[in-house]
Amino acid sequence: MSEWAVQVHELTKRFGRFTAVDRVTFAVRRGEIFGFLGPNGAGKSTTIRMLCGIIEPTSGTGTVLGLDIRTQTEQIRERIGYMSQRFSLYEDLTVAENIEFYAGVYGVTNERLRARKRWVLAMAGLEGRENTLTAELSVGWKQRLALGCAIVHEPEILFLDEPTSGVDPLSRRQFWDLIYHMAKGGVTVFVTTHYMDEAEHCDRLCLIYRGRIVALGTPEEMKTRYSAGALVEVEVEPQMPALERLIADPQVYDAAVFGRRLHVVLPTEIDASAYLQRALHEAGFRVTSLEVVSPSLEDVFVALVEQTDRELGEVSA
Repeated sequence: MSEWAVQVHELTKRFGRFTAVDRVTFAVRRGEIFGFLGPNGAGKSTTIRMLCGIIEPTSGTGTVLGLDIRTQTEQIRERIGYMSQRFSLYEDLTVAENIEFYAGVYGVTNERLRARKRWVLAMAGLEGRENTLTAELSVGWKQRLALGCAIVHEPEILFLDEPTSGVDPLSRRQFWDLIYHMAKGGVTVFVTTHYMDEAEHCDRLCLIYRGRIVALGTPEEMKTRYSAGALVEVEVEPQMPALERLIADPQVYDAAVFGRRLHVVLPTEIDASAYLQRALHEAGFRVTSLEVVSPSLEDVFVALVEQTDRELGEVSA
């Protein structure tokens, strides 16, 4: 058995003149949580739909569990679970009826159905709510039920497309606890997200932007490999004029707003804190806090997006 659950090479999808996915190449190991990270419109959902056999690639190749995504789509669907970005269950059915419907789609019947139904209800925390209409559940409960229906047939790989979009923070954390539990049981999890805190929970990440892969590796590898210099977090007043001043500074690689603070990247060979304190003070700004910090995935994401925009802009010019 191959160690790879997913392998794609030069995978491309065009809609008319628009290229949604542009020659992406990556592989996903069996049993890992693989995060497919990127902003809305980056090509995440289009990629996952090609892998699930929902839409056909324009060009390139790919396999899921060793099966070809062009010619063996039916076999792929039998062995995967898929939870779409939009809530896909039937709200006019009860919790139990939804589970039974999706179990039937996957050929789960009789004693196995009864066992899997009990398991899904326990996993999702929905015991005692079997006869509740799905429409009456909170968003968090609906997402758990959707997850249960996606794995009722015990798939080898689970595709989750923005699974926690619109879900409150507590429900998001509980949902990720369920993902961890499945991964420990040997299920491969391929999850798309634009939440940076969720990306930290993945074994490896693939960052896609404007249809292209711009980074691939573990969260720690990304933070180390794509750190452009010393990162300083500074709280300064007034904030926006200070940001404009720093962007114009030739020593500053990058500067961006992060909540009430600015994140500023400077060369590692200079004393970043001292330089920044002096530059802002001489320009008449009031610095209330200043600290050298480790880059977050959000810092990495912003830097890579800006770098990609510059490179694509240069090509267009």
